[in-house]
Amino acid sequence: MILLLPAALAACDRQSPPPEQANAAISGEVPASSEEVKGIGAKDGTFDYRLDRSKAGTPAPDFAFLDPDGGEKTLKDFAGKPLLVNLWATWCAPCIAEMPTLDRVAAAYGPKGLAVLTVSQDNQGLKAAKPFFEKHDLPHLKGWADPETNFGFHYATGLLPTTVIYDAQGKEMVRVIGAMDWEGPEAKALIDAAMQS
Repeated sequence: MILLLPAALAACDRQSPPPEQANAAISGEVPASSEEVKGIGAKDGTFDYRLDRSKAGTPAPDFAFLDPDGGEKTLKDFAGKPLLVNLWATWCAPCIAEMPTLDRVAAAYGPKGLAVLTVSQDNQGLKAAKPFFEKHDLPHLKGWADPETNFGFHYATGLLPTTVIYDAQGKEMVRVIGAMDWEGPEAKALIDAAMQS
């Protein structure tokens, strides 16, 4: 239990969103079983996470979400590519802290076929995500949005950020619950495994 405390403190509790994010709360969530809890020593302690492989092999969900231009996409639109799906929100400090490392992963692995989707869970959808990406220097990431929080309900981790890595066949490999340094050795091993799928 003590090991879970740093992970919980370092991530945004989706059950206690700011008042303007009332629909971000998820009721009836069951905590994911985890294999391990890690803290990788970010200066401010934001890079605390746990890995969950309990859903490995599960197909990607097929509900629609918004692309940066307001059109609808599903994860099936990325068939044949490994995927890194990152759930975040503009009000989540750990989510924002990991964004620069996700941007550098998208720069390094995107040309090799990895799709990095940063999917906002803000209930304002693209109205929140677009200004965030206009304000911040993250040239390799785009502002996708899931204002209905379908991903949040589906993954049911209760925390942001949550990142799910899928293999090229659209099967879940691992969930990262909390903020991770996506340039660290463990993250590199997770991404490399997806790239080899």
